[in-house]
Amino acid sequence: MSTLHAVTVLGHDRPGIIADTTGRLAGLGLNLEDSTMTLLRGHFAMMLLCAGDTPAAEIESALAPLTDDGTLTVTVREVPQESGASARGSSWVLTVHGGDRPGIVSSVVGRVADAGGNITDLTTRLAGDLYLVVAEIDLPAGADVDAVTAAIREAAAELGVGATLRPAEADEL
Repeated sequence: MSTLHAVTVLGHDRPGIIADTTGRLAGLGLNLEDSTMTLLRGHFAMMLLCAGDTPAAEIESALAPLTDDGTLTVTVREVPQESGASARGSSWVLTVHGGDRPGIVSSVVGRVADAGGNITDLTTRLAGDLYLVVAEIDLPAGADVDAVTAAIREAAAELGVGATLRPAEADEL
């Protein structure tokens, strides 16, 4: 059975980070199973889950040259394999927009957590004074969507921002 490793790469953006990282992992015979990458105001952030028989120390050694110039930080850690799919309810997309202020994300997604919902993807952007949140959410089967929507709207109103919860489209790309 192969081992699953989480690899994070953080630092100042430059061309080739993804190619260098994934090339080194492939060279070790590791299979890239899940990944996400984004730029945050000129800073690169990537998380990868890769599987294979290579020990963490060997992965760290192979990725060490990426950190030589001091602009990137790389971490590797073994993570447990998930034991099958969890029961899913329904998928939703939450958008929040309004004037920037502390607490927007924690207040609104806290209402999702209170309902047993799980955030599966979250993106935020600040454009001038406008703050935008887009979150993909799984609500448990039997969740009272109207109550969740009302709780989210209540939190948004307290913050002076707008919020919308809508079903995720199965055919969206």
